[in-house]
Amino acid sequence: MRPLNRKEPEPIMKKLLTAALALVPALALAAPSTWTIEPSHSSAGFAVKHLVISTVRGAFTKVSGAVVLDEANVTRSTVEAAIDVNSIDTRVPDRDTHLKSPDFFDVAKYPTITFRSTKVAKAGKDGLKVTGDLTMHGVTRPVTLDVTASPEVKGLYGETRRGYTATTRVDRKDFGLVWNKMVEAGPAVGDQVTITLDLEVVKDQPKTASK
Repeated sequence: MRPLNRKEPEPIMKKLLTAALALVPALALAAPSTWTIEPSHSSAGFAVKHLVISTVRGAFTKVSGAVVLDEANVTRSTVEAAIDVNSIDTRVPDRDTHLKSPDFFDVAKYPTITFRSTKVAKAGKDGLKVTGDLTMHGVTRPVTLDVTASPEVKGLYGETRRGYTATTRVDRKDFGLVWNKMVEAGPAVGDQVTITLDLEVVKDQPKTASK
């Protein structure tokens, strides 16, 4: 028979405590993190055919939003972004004015383009396919972005940053952007628009209780 005064729970408790402490790093990694789009290093570019023979490129220079990154399961990550349509820049002021007019974006009524993800899927070793709702010119349509991401880097002040590049292609007519003129070569403006997002995001720091 075992002595009645033998103490067994203590080593068991130590093992449980050790196991719990070992899980702390994994739990920290599993917690989703929020990354805010850094506007001064982000833009949304676009390219569309002109007169069938050439490509006009431009960008929206004011982009905001955030990525909620779940590194334990990237498919549970989410992204939301907003583009200020007034920030359009094609390097030709008269063309920018026309694009802001009711013929195209009608910024007086629809000053913002938004994207909200609905699904994130892995694509190959390093890529992602991010599906979501794109709202432009008052119309919402589903689109899928092909996304690549950079590794984490430290910024000039110790902050953590990542870069994302996302591309997709849309038919502008699907969003009510139907203005056009026919010339000898064909339509003055192409219907298919290639969109490229170049985003730099900064990891939000956890809030600490004030002393």
